[in-house]
Amino acid sequence: MNKNIKLAVAGAVLALSAQANAGIIIPAGDWTLDVNGNVNAYANWSKYDHAAVITGGLAGGKDKAGEDTTQGINTGLLPAWLGFTGTTRQNDTDVSFTISMQPNVSDNGSTGDGKTPLFRQSFITFGDKSWGSVKLGKDIGIFASDAILNDMTLLGVGSNANNSGVSTTLGGIGTGYIYAAWKGQVAYTTPNMNGFQATVGIVNPNQGLDRNIATLDGNTTTAGAGLYGAHLYQDRFGVEGKASYSFAADNFTGKIWVGGHSSKVKLNTATAAATAAGILEYTATAADIGANVNAGNAGLTAYYYKGEGVGTTLLLGNGYDSTKGKRDSDGGYLQATYILPTKTKFGVAYGRSTLDLASGESTSALVKENERMTVGLYHPLTKHLNLVAEWNDIESKSHNGLKNQHNTGSLGAILFF
Repeated sequence: MNKNIKLAVAGAVLALSAQANAGIIIPAGDWTLDVNGNVNAYANWSKYDHAAVITGGLAGGKDKAGEDTTQGINTGLLPAWLGFTGTTRQNDTDVSFTISMQPNVSDNGSTGDGKTPLFRQSFITFGDKSWGSVKLGKDIGIFASDAILNDMTLLGVGSNANNSGVSTTLGGIGTGYIYAAWKGQVAYTTPNMNGFQATVGIVNPNQGLDRNIATLDGNTTTAGAGLYGAHLYQDRFGVEGKASYSFAADNFTGKIWVGGHSSKVKLNTATAAATAAGILEYTATAADIGANVNAGNAGLTAYYYKGEGVGTTLLLGNGYDSTKGKRDSDGGYLQATYILPTKTKFGVAYGRSTLDLASGESTSALVKENERMTVGLYHPLTKHLNLVAEWNDIESKSHNGLKNQHNTGSLGAILFF
């Protein structure tokens, strides 16, 4: 199985055997081909308590008729996955490629075939354990990737606003961490030095960087501008990095990591307010720290991030006011798990993401905080198949006192191969 799927399984700390982490291995001359992936689906039932409109809020609200319940069948946070990884060693160099696609079950359209598969990975790596490895292509972002890969809802549902048939649910994205996303990148990873390892890379500078200012502000996008507005060339690549230390002793294992992100953001100048204020570009930065420790059947994960101009939920989303400047944000989550005698993993998690107003910015319906409480059961029916039951409570509050809240119960399964 390719590296990111392995990390997803390990990070979610479910009771999977070692065999469940291996894909279908096919020898092919000088190459070894690993065909791998998962299929998952969940039935979800949600109840809503309010009907406020909160810009950037993740909690759903009642519908236009005032109905407060809904249901749907959806892919979870981890999309259904079909990946192909080829590995070989030539001239004392380990070489590999990974290409994957993510078809999903989430389509409520009349024909049932309106959801285009996602293509989240296409990259090559080369290196050696003596000097490290280089990656070129599209893969999960470096910053905040450990936050999502250690989230137990990765193999479940987490936040799911309205069961509307979106490609995937949000898990803890926006309620504890910013989405790492899938980015074109050139990255170098050091060799593993007695548990210490670091990765640094440049990433595609157009990861949401040329959005229209009206969208960034949370106001209505100007007519005809579209989601991304007029295209602007960015001054430089984004820069991301992380470092981690893994350790093990007797029945105790753990990992500590830190990471960071920096982007130069050039804004669309279509609005008069931005031009008058002379605010045409800024630097967005973020840093995070996290830890995962396991002792016997018990596990604990703690994570925290802080940023300037990076917004909340999606990187750079609502991160800036066109006349007042950058908005600060922070958040994190705590998660505790325990493997019961039945091999069922029981987990409880609390996450929160906050977004401040820029200095001098007027109070508005912009989201102030998104919170999530998750209780989950993850049972390995076989070494490849896990049954999942989750309950999630999601709450959003705005800077002007609005509030939304909804509860979602989910039942489903995820199969790895």
